Amino acid sequence: MSPRPFTLGPALLFCPADRADRYAKAAERADAVILDLEDGVDPAARADARRAVREHPLDPARTIVRVNPVGTADHQRDLDALADTPYRVLMLPKADGRYVGPLLRPDGGPYAIVALCETAAGVVAAPALAARPDVVALAWGAEDLVASLGGTSSRRADGGYRDVARHARSAVLLAAAAAGKAAIDAVHLDLEDLDGVRAEAEDAVAVGFAATLCVHPSHAAAVREAYVPSPDQVAHARAVLAAAAGSPGASSSGSGASRVDGQMVDAPLLRHAESVLARAEGVTSGGR
Repeated sequence: MSPRPFTLGPALLFCPADRADRYAKAAERADAVILDLEDGVDPAARADARRAVREHPLDPARTIVRVNPVGTADHQRDLDALADTPYRVLMLPKADGRYVGPLLRPDGGPYAIVALCETAAGVVAAPALAARPDVVALAWGAEDLVASLGGTSSRRADGGYRDVARHARSAVLLAAAAAGKAAIDAVHLDLEDLDGVRAEAEDAVAVGFAATLCVHPSHAAAVREAYVPSPDQVAHARAVLAAAAGSPGASSSGSGASRVDGQMVDAPLLRHAESVLARAEGVTSGGR
């Protein structure tokens, strides 16, 4: 089952909800803004953050609100504050089996949920979360995951993820895809490491993530660049699809597969080519 298109992305930029002065810049630099009422805000400032979200609206079609975890007093306060706003997509942190939702808007309809699997319980619950009709995407996070395990670092000295983080990343991606939902890759916390941001985003694209979380506007730019296919990739994808359609110059094996640039192309590679062209059209038309 192919994941459904995820229209928010590929660069999803966190913005502390108590910093209304940053809202416009975040919206300008990213494909969508995540107004953060959770970890990005000092608990003492959360009331001010909720007020800012209400008083400084962004385009709801390009905005996600990260509320506090289910079961906390701040979670219900967040929902109360959002009740008469136009926002319809919530990011639910530390999502796990305790989330039995759905979270309902005042009109009775459910919020669309991006379930953030960032604990051991959340990663284990990823398939059940992805199967929920109100969940539109799964995301994952490395630092809270390692903290939930009693560990101290998600990355090795060379900057790469440790095995448990790599496993969680793959588990969330697979759970999302199996349910036909989008998967969103984790943030890169080193603010100066744009090469690392770009490399991880390129890997995310290659394995099927729909978007990547960002913590800085410069990261959003690097992520968008990584998600745009190169001219060579686009040209190859078009040649692959042309071969499948029997265009002049294509060489067919007569066995359901075609030959392009010396490579045998069959059904899975046709889907790869379709993904490249869809990504080229989707990212470049975003125009941030």
